[in-house]
Amino acid sequence: MLSLHTNSAALSAQNSISRTQSQLSTSQTRLSTGFRVNSAMDDAAGLQIATRLKYQTSGMTVAMRNTQNSISMMQTAEGALDETTNILVRMKDLATQSADGSSTDSDRTAMQAEYDALGKELTNIVANTSFGGTSLLGTKTGSKFGSGTAVTFQIGTSSSETMSVDLTTELTAMNTSGLTGASAHFGADGVDPAGATTAGTEVASATAANASIDKLATAIDNVSTVRSALGAVSNRLDHVYNNLANVSTNTKAATGRIMDTDFAAESSNMTSAQMLLQAGTAMLKQSNSTSSLVMSLLQ
Repeated sequence: MLSLHTNSAALSAQNSISRTQSQLSTSQTRLSTGFRVNSAMDDAAGLQIATRLKYQTSGMTVAMRNTQNSISMMQTAEGALDETTNILVRMKDLATQSADGSSTDSDRTAMQAEYDALGKELTNIVANTSFGGTSLLGTKTGSKFGSGTAVTFQIGTSSSETMSVDLTTELTAMNTSGLTGASAHFGADGVDPAGATTAGTEVASATAANASIDKLATAIDNVSTVRSALGAVSNRLDHVYNNLANVSTNTKAATGRIMDTDFAAESSNMTSAQMLLQAGTAMLKQSNSTSSLVMSLLQ
């Protein structure tokens, strides 16, 4: 129908242009931001899923840092116990040498002096090994692994993803190994728990030295037990870190598939929208000239 008031062709062209402009604007926004989803209108469900994945990934990043810090703590304690083992081995060597009949009293006096010095350093290492200002091995109140309370590591993004480490039993056995020597031992009071040897005389005689050999062997075994426990925990934390890294990578990839723009497809969409907009504009111009035909009928 030819009408002066209503131009149906022009209205259709206008509607088409409006839709095309909207599509073009969406494509240009996606190409400029790099994201397929820039608002909830673009993909409501996808945005919700991507948001959950995003905070999960962020939490795993922090958990990975937690795990690395925990490993560093374990390595600090284990490194101190490594030197402790070296000291104990030397002390056992001195006891073994002093127990031999070929050693003289003068030799044993010199050995005892070295034994006492080593014992002092033994106490120093165990009592003062700390991480971030917190004692790790000593029997003093606040010791990280010997306080009677399990140390809890946050190794995941949820409240249930924790790892508890309790070495109280192992450290108690190590700290009561019965070593003395000028107040040198694992404890804090300078008293030999076993009461078998007087401080400062452990290798001063062949008999005392012979008695110290087995005690030192037991102490070395107790230190090795703690080191083994620390190593086992460190290995587990290392696997936790590797798993978190793998999950984080895959989660980021999943988020990208939801949120990121496919530039090849979106560029094609933008080109198509631009061509449709040009065609629609041309047709709107043509449809507007239809009204002039009404005037020709009145001539």
